[in-house]
Amino acid sequence: MNRRAVYCHRDASRMSAPLSPVPSTFYMALPTLRIIGFILGIFLITLAVSMIIPMLTLLAYERTDDLQAFIWGSLITFSCGFALVAPGKPANTHLRPRDMYFLTTISWVVVCCFAALPLMLIQHISYSDAFFETMSGITTTGATVLSGLDSASPGLLMWRSLLHWLGGIGFIGMAIAILPLLRVGGMRLFQTESSDWSEKVMPRSHVAGQYLLVIYVTFTIAAFIAFLLTGMGAFDAINHAMSTVATGGFSTSDASMGKFGPSAHWVAVFFMIVGSLPFTLYVMTLRGHRTALFRDQQVRGFVLMLAITSVLFSGWYWLNNDVPALDALRIVTFSVVSVVTTTGFAVDDYTQWGGFAVMAFFYLTFIGGCSGSTSGGLKMFRFQVAYSLLRANFKQLIHPRAVIRQQYNGHNLDEEIVRSILTFSFFITMTIGVLALCLALLGLDPITALTGAATAVCNVGPGLGEIIGPAGNFSTLPDTAKWLLSIGMLLGRLEIITVLVLLTPAFWRH
Repeated sequence: MNRRAVYCHRDASRMSAPLSPVPSTFYMALPTLRIIGFILGIFLITLAVSMIIPMLTLLAYERTDDLQAFIWGSLITFSCGFALVAPGKPANTHLRPRDMYFLTTISWVVVCCFAALPLMLIQHISYSDAFFETMSGITTTGATVLSGLDSASPGLLMWRSLLHWLGGIGFIGMAIAILPLLRVGGMRLFQTESSDWSEKVMPRSHVAGQYLLVIYVTFTIAAFIAFLLTGMGAFDAINHAMSTVATGGFSTSDASMGKFGPSAHWVAVFFMIVGSLPFTLYVMTLRGHRTALFRDQQVRGFVLMLAITSVLFSGWYWLNNDVPALDALRIVTFSVVSVVTTTGFAVDDYTQWGGFAVMAFFYLTFIGGCSGSTSGGLKMFRFQVAYSLLRANFKQLIHPRAVIRQQYNGHNLDEEIVRSILTFSFFITMTIGVLALCLALLGLDPITALTGAATAVCNVGPGLGEIIGPAGNFSTLPDTAKWLLSIGMLLGRLEIITVLVLLTPAFWRH
């Protein structure tokens, strides 16, 4: 090819090339946006169908005055979901890992936006309050802006508990079961929502999703039957069963679990612990690994920590209060387990126990349950890994030339795991600090601001102090504070990095 032909070829290439990279980027992103919209549509249709349960509850209690709110909420949600599903799933399109982070975050936000509709229509509250209550429900935080629960609409109470149940693991379990059928990697979605780095528990992720759902439903039914045996009514039993297994904390009474007897408290303690253990280990147990749950280092450490803390704290409470020893053990154990598992139930206002108790419960707020469970918080394995690294560092200082092998639960602690733990620990601290500073800027007192930020990000529920403590709620906070706390709940539930990565310019580059 001569020089003249080369120049002509270059000119033709320039003329055929797009004038701007934006159109080509946009058209390349269209299939990805379509499949994300398709999946969001499935979530919304699932949410709309779920609203039938509180409708049936209202019909059973002959409270048809609130039925219209759920009918409209369901129709609006279903219509939007159907509009997203109607175009169909794009052929030969697969989501990349970075797309899964976006899908995880946007799905939680969109579901909360629509799930808030019945709350707003029934209670006639502002959308800020309705969204806060919904985000608290789906993230299993348990913070509430509602009062007068003892006389509230049964459909409303059922919807709040159902949000807990869906948000705990039911909704994610359904996603694991559905997404592999769409060839978009459902197990990867669960791993972006969860901190569990262990290997796949099943060869096919949708099979693992089915196992998780079966286990979750079984635990819920078992909790329901156990609460019934304690003398609790059927309606209260099913609501508290969903809240307890999901480690959520929404109750049917303003007195929370304090309305019920001691036997109900011990049942709640058991199922709060059950919900805060790794569900992947339950699946492994069903598959024949009978000792998987008991051999796990995280589970052993978590249960041991709860036992030691409860016994020592109970002894202190018994010595400083005129109560029988068994009552002291029950009240303290329930309160400790409720806070550590990030459930948020209450049987007594522990902020009235003195300064030591207030500080102790503030520290317990950060611990959380196990990785791969329904609970929030820092998770037990991060404390165990941090201790292992600290111990190895001390050994290295004493024996500088020694080669120290660092392992946790049979896994080598490689650089990637250590880096992820340090990154998460740093960002959760920064998030709580910045959120508390913003709340203080809005005029909240230091205790309310700090504990409100901590309880939101750790998904615990009640904070400390007279306003948002176990005996109060979040209704008196400014709307801006409620939106900030809702963001904190989302960040904590999705373990911060999943959301923060969306704010980086590199994520949005083609």
